[in-house]
Amino acid sequence: MIEKFTIRVYGILTDENKRVLLSDEFIRGDYFTKFPGGGMELGEGTRDCLKREFKEETGLDVTIGEHIYTTDYFQPSAFNNKDQIVSIYYHAHANDMDALQNLIIKITPFEFEANQINDPNGQSEVLRWIDWDIFTEEAVSLPIDKIVVRMLKERY
Repeated sequence: MIEKFTIRVYGILTDENKRVLLSDEFIRGDYFTKFPGGGMELGEGTRDCLKREFKEETGLDVTIGEHIYTTDYFQPSAFNNKDQIVSIYYHAHANDMDALQNLIIKITPFEFEANQINDPNGQSEVLRWIDWDIFTEEAVSLPIDKIVVRMLKERY
């Protein structure tokens, strides 16, 4: 039985080289690749949530663009099967191109420092660009993200 909804908001940010920004994350002993973003807090709108999440995860100030997709089916949480996830996706645009160029970016998936993953109950993330030409559903871990990748590839 579902006990609560969790609303999550994600941003699709690309650069001038047609690369998509991904977040490789270590959460409670598991590894996930997803789009930057996260959980909406009480009193927050979806766009404000995404701005806050981008600032927290990347240090970037972003402008939130066009709505891409909102979950339109039942999706239980990957972390608690008593929670239903509703995910909302937008295009995101970096306000400062110099800051975008200065992001700390890893090259290979899950390129964590040992201290980032020592605690099996901990959480860490690293950012990584993926070239549009090799950007596929297999590049991301979460089922809703896979739908969004498919939509983006069909649309663009």
